[in-house]
Amino acid sequence: MTNNDIFKKLRVALQLRDDQIVEILELVDFRISKGELGNVFRSEDHPNYIECGDQLLRNFLNGLVIHLRGTKEAPKNPMDVIKTHKKLAPSENKVEKPKFDGPKKTAGSFKPNYKKKNEPKKEPIVEKVRYKNGKKKPKE
Repeated sequence: MTNNDIFKKLRVALQLRDDQIVEILELVDFRISKGELGNVFRSEDHPNYIECGDQLLRNFLNGLVIHLRGTKEAPKNPMDVIKTHKKLAPSENKVEKPKFDGPKKTAGSFKPNYKKKNEPKKEPIVEKVRYKNGKKKPKE
């Protein structure tokens, strides 16, 4: 098992995102960008794959201890920290996408946008009509 495999399994088990891993590494003064970190998690046959060195994994594990347990001055309960990962993960991953308003308007194509105001729904004047086109046959 390679360092990359260990790193991937820890990320999945602890439900960590890339930005959280970068913050954990900064706890031990080890700086790495999200792009470089993404290259560590790629498959081995990918052209941008980077092998995870011992130094990176060692610093991540040391930072993880500080992240989960805290320091002597400010100890933490590791299970509480892991529960916050579970709460944050789904909600922060949802990114609001801008709504598509249609094709972009160019200077030559002006089309007025007539939107109906929020008018209360009117009751239909004529009720829906049921057509009886013959008798229903009883099922045997």
